[in-house]
Amino acid sequence: MRAGLFALAIAAAFTGAAVYVSVAEQPARLGLDDKALLREWQPSYKRGAAMQASIAMVACVLGLIAWWRTGGPGFLAGAVAIILPWPWTLLVMMPTNRLLEAMKVEADNPQARSMIVRWGKMHLVRVALGALATIAFLWASHLP
Repeated sequence: MRAGLFALAIAAAFTGAAVYVSVAEQPARLGLDDKALLREWQPSYKRGAAMQASIAMVACVLGLIAWWRTGGPGFLAGAVAIILPWPWTLLVMMPTNRLLEAMKVEADNPQARSMIVRWGKMHLVRVALGALATIAFLWASHLP
């Protein structure tokens, strides 16, 4: 099933990007001073949010198509798991995101570092959901 394989590939890309943020980008940014930390986080978040939101939507739609065509429960599970970062971000992460986005990088923001550390911990849920989706799509793609 072609849609299922594409869903798998796109979910894996989502997961890879999320893992990259957690294991490379976030630790590197935390090594910066407070002003540079916020200056780096703001544009990085905007780019990452646009990329990950769009590929999550595509993977979800493809997973639903694969589920509709095959009835494979793994495709449905993967579609649900890959779209769950949306409500997680909107309901749990968004208050922190909005506060960080509203901060002026040229001003002193003593709370920025602790908020970005907290943001990184919340981002790990997105990593886990992407990994679950990838595993579900992989499992579904290998069923007869």
